[in-house]
Amino acid sequence: MKKITFLLIALTLINCKKEIKKTNGKLNVVTTTSMITDLVNNIGGDVINIQGLMGSGVDPHLYKASEGDVSKLVNADIIFYNGVHLEGKLVDIFEKMGHQNNKTIAISEALDKNTLISSALFQGNYDPHIWFDITIWEKATSFIVLKLSEAVPEHKTVFETNGEKYLKSLKALKAKITATIQTLPKEKRILVTAHDAFSYFGRAFGFEVVGLQGLSTATEAGVKDVQKLAEFIIQKNVKAIFVESSVPIRTIEALKASVNSKGHDVQIGGTLYSDALGNAGTIESTYIGMFEYNVRTIVGALK
Repeated sequence: MKKITFLLIALTLINCKKEIKKTNGKLNVVTTTSMITDLVNNIGGDVINIQGLMGSGVDPHLYKASEGDVSKLVNADIIFYNGVHLEGKLVDIFEKMGHQNNKTIAISEALDKNTLISSALFQGNYDPHIWFDITIWEKATSFIVLKLSEAVPEHKTVFETNGEKYLKSLKALKAKITATIQTLPKEKRILVTAHDAFSYFGRAFGFEVVGLQGLSTATEAGVKDVQKLAEFIIQKNVKAIFVESSVPIRTIEALKASVNSKGHDVQIGGTLYSDALGNAGTIESTYIGMFEYNVRTIVGALK
C-alpha cells in the first residue's frame, strides 16, 4: 500500500472538525495498539464501530501510517492512543490534534504521573508499556468508560455495565497470575527479553527485568550490549531468555550464542507478547489471554 508523508497526514487530520459523524447510529472509534483495541472493544461492545490500526506482531515504536490508516483516522469520532510516546511518529500528530481540542484521547490522561516508570533514555521520560501493570489497566478501563459515556451519553449504562464486568475480569486475572508466580522461587524471578518492555510487570510482580534493547525497539543493540548482558546471565545463573512476537528473533539468538560460547547453558524459553497481542482467534489475541500466556511461559521456563 502506498505510503504518504506524515506532513500530509498531519495537515489532513488537524483540519478535521470535532463532530460526531456515526455510522449506522454507532460511534466510530479508532484505536492504535491491539491492547487498546481489545480494551475499548470490551467496553464499547455492540454500540460502537471500532477499527484498530495495529494488528498482531506490529511494533508500535516503528509504526508508519498507511493511506488506509489516514482514512480511518479522518472518519473517526474518537481516537484512543497510548499517550506516552509509544506509537512512533503518529504521536506528533495526535498531540497537535489534542492541542486544538480535537478528537484524540490519550490513555495516559487517566494516570497519575507518579505511577509511571521514568527513564532518561526514552522520549517523554516515561516507559510507555503501561498495560503490563494491571492496576494501571484498571484505571484505563474506568477512563474509557467515562470518555465513551461523554461522547454518547445515551449508551452510558451499556459502557458502565461492560466496564464493571471487565474490571471483575481484571481482578480475577491479577489473582490468577499472582498464584502462578508464587510457584516460582524469588531468586529465579529474573526476566531477560528482547527489549525493555516488562518493567511495569516486574514492578508489579517482583521480577528483575532486563532488556537487550532499550525501551524503544528503534534503538539497536550493539556487540557490547550483547556481551554485557551475557555476563549478567552467567553471573545470575539465568536458565532461559525470551523472544518477543513484535521484535526480530536475531537479537536474542545472538545473546544465546554469546552466553553459550562462554560455557553457560541458556535456552530460549519461548515467545512473549509485549507490544502487540496474538493472532485473531487465539487465546493470546485478548489482553487477559496474553497476560496468562506470558506468565505461564515465563514461570514454566524459569522453574
